[in-house]
Amino acid sequence: MSRALLSHILHRPPSLQASRGGGRGGVLPSRLRTLRVDCSATEAAASGDEAPAPPARKKRVVSGVQPTGLVHLGNYLGAIKNWVSLQDLYETLFFIVDLHAITLPYDAPQLSKATRSTAAIYLACGIDSSKASIFVQSHVRAHVELMWLLSSSTPIGWLNRMIQFKEKSRKAGDENVGVALLTYPVLMASDILLYQSDLVPVGEDQTQHLELTREIAERVNNLYGGRKWKKMGGRGGSLFKVPEALIPPAGARVMSLTDGLSKMSKSAPSDQSRINLLDPKDVIMNKIKRCKTDSFPGLEFDNPERPECSNLLSIYQIIAGKSKEEVIGECQDMNWGTFKTTLTDALIDHLQPIQVRYEEIMSDPGYLDTVLLEGAGKATEIADITLNNVYQAMGFLRR
Repeated sequence: MSRALLSHILHRPPSLQASRGGGRGGVLPSRLRTLRVDCSATEAAASGDEAPAPPARKKRVVSGVQPTGLVHLGNYLGAIKNWVSLQDLYETLFFIVDLHAITLPYDAPQLSKATRSTAAIYLACGIDSSKASIFVQSHVRAHVELMWLLSSSTPIGWLNRMIQFKEKSRKAGDENVGVALLTYPVLMASDILLYQSDLVPVGEDQTQHLELTREIAERVNNLYGGRKWKKMGGRGGSLFKVPEALIPPAGARVMSLTDGLSKMSKSAPSDQSRINLLDPKDVIMNKIKRCKTDSFPGLEFDNPERPECSNLLSIYQIIAGKSKEEVIGECQDMNWGTFKTTLTDALIDHLQPIQVRYEEIMSDPGYLDTVLLEGAGKATEIADITLNNVYQAMGFLRR
């Protein structure tokens, strides 16, 4: 799972499916029950002749994005764009994970500005504050408190096996790596478990972090839950709901414009590698014009020898709201020059309304402050219940 708990449900997802693998241990995805959601199914059911059954309690989904760097197309297509559909299907909490942004060297004066900008992008992309709670992670102090409590029950060996820590620490060197880079997965677990989340949207390359969260939840439930908690004056049972993964279909992982085998990233040194949501038209045009392609004839999906081709077609498919078959029918005989023009036009047309709405929101700081304050208030109500239960179960003197 990404450090930002990235949401990855495509614009037109497939039918609801569930599967469970067996066994424990190193093959992390095998323990996750993965769900795929069909937003159109809800619309179809609502238009039927029969009166709908009374709605069951909506499952709860949490997700967020870091405020470091500029929000790019990968964040949008793999996460934020899909939240618009999720907010109609689930009880949703979307937050800006500013505490995760300080695990590596960062620009302190820019953090608060980037946090506000990210929140404005959430709203500009269509997140509705009347449907979803939008807030800043650090505005709900329970995130940090629960992280510390969970840290006491998390074996160091579990953290040492995290792939992202190994990769980032190797690049930065031991003297430049803070403890937070090792322990941030515990904060991520706190982000999820604090809200008794049912589902966590993750990419298929990010399930390791969610599996760690599940293991921490199960360990703490075993150590302090059930009869042990009841003896401490609590209600007994599980302290934490063990969350499931909400996995996207293929194509949600947006790759770099300069390397079709690398994920589009804020941390990539070259801005040419990504389309930022706030890039002006001429910048988008130049980046697509210069993006890496190949010399094969025609265009096609899923050819392992043509990762850049598959990536650019996937971007166009999602931005244009078309099926893979429709894109192939339209684009398979195009040359790169023609397709790049088509993709550029689609990107500009799609992003321009978002950019206009973003400027409107940023020009009204009072509105943005109110949204974040109300979102943090709603989140705190849920979080404090969980946190107080954990304090009680772990034997702390109650205030």
